[in-house]
Amino acid sequence: LLAAGVYFSSDASSHRSAAEPDGDDARAVLRNAAGEQVGVVKFSQEDDGVHVKVKLDAPLATLPAGYHGFHVHATGTCTADASLAESTWFTSAGGHYKDADAAHAYHGAHNGDLPIVLVNDDGAGRGVAEARFVTDRFDVDDIVGRGLIVHKVADNYRNVPLGADARQYTPNTDNVNDSATATGFTAATGNAGSRMACGVIEG
Repeated sequence: LLAAGVYFSSDASSHRSAAEPDGDDARAVLRNAAGEQVGVVKFSQEDDGVHVKVKLDAPLATLPAGYHGFHVHATGTCTADASLAESTWFTSAGGHYKDADAAHAYHGAHNGDLPIVLVNDDGAGRGVAEARFVTDRFDVDDIVGRGLIVHKVADNYRNVPLGADARQYTPNTDNVNDSATATGFTAATGNAGSRMACGVIEG
């Protein structure tokens, strides 16, 4: 599903010239629940889509080595209390950003669904990552003021996960809107787990 809307690119020939304005650029500073800066993500509007540059540098307690779900969320509010359960962190950012016709446009994927990010252990207690990709799922103007979240585990891209509770293990309904079931839960969140870092996308 993801390949239909997001692709990787290292070709610089399609970038705007230096003479063109960069008013469509935006960035988000990511912070963990303790308020520590753990990453910066930059968005640039180009002819072939939005170019995204990701740089993460976080304590392993925030971002352990492995793949992490990465999404634009609907609301640009990042509120967390590190003394509370991680399941409560950054819920203020709402659900994944999607337009009014997301199911039609992306076969059920959300506009805000981005490629998973691979974090590496730097050997000194920190998880680090750098990534670049291009997406045509939104324009920069569509996401300014929204939240950007890095999750605890990987997005499963609507593959029903294995697990113990009623929202996992079996696709016990075809209703993607029923979040009490495995089908609905994974359609809504990708089963990416807790929200470990959050930033507001600013133009």
